[in-house]
Amino acid sequence: MLYSFKNKLLTFLFFSFSFCSYCQKELTLETIYRDYTFQPDLVRGVNWMQNSRYYTSQEDNQIVKYDITTGKIESVLLDIKDIDPKLSFDDYQITKDESTILLITEKEFIYRRSYKAYYYVYNINNKTLRPLSSQGKQSFATLSPDGKYAAFVRNNNIYMVDLNTMKETAVTQDGKPNEFIYGAADWVYEEEFAFAKAFYWSGDSQHIAYYIFDERKVKEFQMQFWNREESYPNNYVFKYPKAGEANSLVQIATYNLKTKKHQKITLNKETDSYIPRVLWTKDDNILSITYMNRLQNRLEIWHANTSTGKVQKVYEENSDTYIDINYCPDLIYLKGSEKFVLSSEKDGYKHLYLYENYGKKERQITRGKWETTSLLGLDSKNKVLYYLSTEDSPLTRNLYSIRIDGKKKMRLSDPKNTHRANLSPDFQYYILTSHSLEEPYHVRLFETKSSKVLRTLKDNARLKTQVKNYALSKKEIFTMKTEGGTTLYGSLIKPPHFDENKKYPVLVHVYGGPGSQLVKNSWAGGHYYWHQLLAKKGYIIAVLDNRGTDGRGVAFKKSTYKQLGKQEVEDQISFAKYLGKQSFVDKNRIGIWGWSYGGYMTSLCMTL
Repeated sequence: MLYSFKNKLLTFLFFSFSFCSYCQKELTLETIYRDYTFQPDLVRGVNWMQNSRYYTSQEDNQIVKYDITTGKIESVLLDIKDIDPKLSFDDYQITKDESTILLITEKEFIYRRSYKAYYYVYNINNKTLRPLSSQGKQSFATLSPDGKYAAFVRNNNIYMVDLNTMKETAVTQDGKPNEFIYGAADWVYEEEFAFAKAFYWSGDSQHIAYYIFDERKVKEFQMQFWNREESYPNNYVFKYPKAGEANSLVQIATYNLKTKKHQKITLNKETDSYIPRVLWTKDDNILSITYMNRLQNRLEIWHANTSTGKVQKVYEENSDTYIDINYCPDLIYLKGSEKFVLSSEKDGYKHLYLYENYGKKERQITRGKWETTSLLGLDSKNKVLYYLSTEDSPLTRNLYSIRIDGKKKMRLSDPKNTHRANLSPDFQYYILTSHSLEEPYHVRLFETKSSKVLRTLKDNARLKTQVKNYALSKKEIFTMKTEGGTTLYGSLIKPPHFDENKKYPVLVHVYGGPGSQLVKNSWAGGHYYWHQLLAKKGYIIAVLDNRGTDGRGVAFKKSTYKQLGKQEVEDQISFAKYLGKQSFVDKNRIGIWGWSYGGYMTSLCMTL
């Protein structure tokens, strides 16, 4: 009797297992890249309204206004099917008084961040739609804070449109390709300082600050473009300075809308330098200008009076290596312009500092052997900063708040997960997106004052089910020591039904460039599903964050200074040797592939 029961149980378990294996879906390139099977549900395109209880979101060809506390639709601000002409828009801006919407259509990219497009002005009250300009595509059209004007760049010049009369005015006139650029970045600034729009409205909408790039001494580079419609290539010529060659000469100027006058600002500095950041302070007459020498080991902040052109240096920082302005871009002014908060790596880790009396008095707000990776906002009323940090682990990012005097620091997120946050302009609410190796994106709305969850916006239950249906392998994070004694983080994805007694080929995915980070306690992303497909083909996928990568302070990241490609390669070789010692690795089949610093795909097969 007992024997018969055991047989029936074993038979049931066998068929159950076989049935489950049969039900598992096949992972293919089509499921990943064509069908977007693993596309997560996220809250996209949140634009907070003046009353932060509401936000707008683009959904297909509609702009919908939501009550964020209930999730219910308050109103539909724009539905393209109800207006003429019919068009499909890529993005939008809305005026502060919520009466006018600026739509962007037919976006055409030039480089990584620069583009040109057609813009349309939609009046919410009378439901009329008009083109911003009829003179050709525009770039970077931006509404003035008071919603009365829009400025844009076309053919290297800045233009302005009065939205009441739709009258177009040329702010600059002598812009010319490969000679002068007004209001848009040259190739170097777009690629290396990560911005393309190079003009900025003052808070009172009475001034436009803008860059002037003089490219005349920069050498030209030629490329050929091919397309299917034409038999011959098109030649493209642009200004491209190689290392050591002449850069653009850069100057900052302002334009006064009332007087129609331009005020050029001179810092009395060497011409072979950079101005990587410009922004208006809380005083609409004071412009903040960040200056760097060409070696990028000296950074200065200058305040310029736009009425007189007079300048004053309020901050200076020097470094034995480079100053990473893209990693430390944070600069926020408090009311009165005499106080500002900035981020710096000068104590060995990225932290926040408060400066008073135009930079004469310093106070370090955050400190420790961890990084404040992102400054999300400053609540000037309550004197509280919100930021993401690696304080709990370099593999995660957690949301914290702290007073500007460095007191009452609070963690506002679960330390086990990785997070990003979107705070309302008045800091009453924040949207927290949480995820980890085990859990897909969980998006919730919080009330800031109480840290209470008001509601769940997205839980990605569907995605969790999909992952189970395809039986994806678990990503494992581990640490290893190099031959030189440095502890590094790595990750492995093993084939399904992994057998430690077998030997598997290994593919090592590498980037490892300065400030990058591939090994994190985070959900999917990057090439994750492609790696899963390779794992199902019988490969182990391995990743290592070598020296020079992010999240572990200056000594770790900048150890590669003036010797790029040396320590990184040494660490990856140590990793290959480490893998070769594992009993389940076929050390005769270890392949390394990834992206080089120039952006080209590289690969290397190793036999140990």
